[in-house]
Amino acid sequence: MAIAGLTLIGETINDSVPSTRKLFEAGDLAGIVELARFQDEKGAAYIDVNVGARPPEFMADVVRRIQEVTAKPLSIDTPDPAIAKAGLAAYDPARAGGRKPLLNSISPLRVGMFDLLSVQPFRPILLISERVEDGRSRPCQTAEQTYQAATFLLAEAQRAGLEPDDCILDPGIAPIGSDTEGNLKRLIGAMEMLHNDPKFARVHRSVGLSNFTVQLPSKRADGSPVKGPLENAFLTKAMPLGLDMIIGSVKRVYETLPPEHPAMQCLEDCLRLGGFEAILRVREFYR
Repeated sequence: MAIAGLTLIGETINDSVPSTRKLFEAGDLAGIVELARFQDEKGAAYIDVNVGARPPEFMADVVRRIQEVTAKPLSIDTPDPAIAKAGLAAYDPARAGGRKPLLNSISPLRVGMFDLLSVQPFRPILLISERVEDGRSRPCQTAEQTYQAATFLLAEAQRAGLEPDDCILDPGIAPIGSDTEGNLKRLIGAMEMLHNDPKFARVHRSVGLSNFTVQLPSKRADGSPVKGPLENAFLTKAMPLGLDMIIGSVKRVYETLPPEHPAMQCLEDCLRLGGFEAILRVREFYR
């Protein structure tokens, strides 16, 4: 379930999920279709579709099969232009009530993917955690670099004929349990800058929320949940700064937390401390 005002993109049909990869490898499209049906029934607003490095024809087949069982729009999730083109060409807006698909994701080094608008109109997820330096893609290390990437990609999107309402910025989210480089500070700082700039007022924000707690145990030693509260602490912090979409799990209960909640205190401490001290604070939270 998602918080009111928070759009949930169902994350399960993704080659990076081991159980889903097994279905892909076995050619079990009936199982993939069932994942789409389940996420639809549990409240996902969009269904993410990531088939990994498989042939474009496979993406097209998966898109068509999923659209047979759900009226929810899809998120075509691939950095490969050929796979993206096949997925967009196979997508039937009429089966989704006329709603456009998402295309996840266009980075500063992949602006050529805007040309796919001629195949199928879409709403782009713009990856602003990367920048171009000396012709290469580099990770953004500061809030300012992230803001500059957002400015560049929004201008490119508008040049391609898209409205700000069509665009979704993804500032990138890294695991809090191994954040030695201050990614959380970069992310929140960038969201504050975007929130304060009027040109981004109509632009949406999204993150792959499950990445925030990846590799962390799901429970403490006493059996109480850990991942959920930390994810909810991030949502509580980020939604007032403009976050209104997430790629997440329909099995999670997403909710905002009061300031005195231990997970909120942990998040604020991590922002204040940074580096290895922040990682130690996360470990303390588990205890």
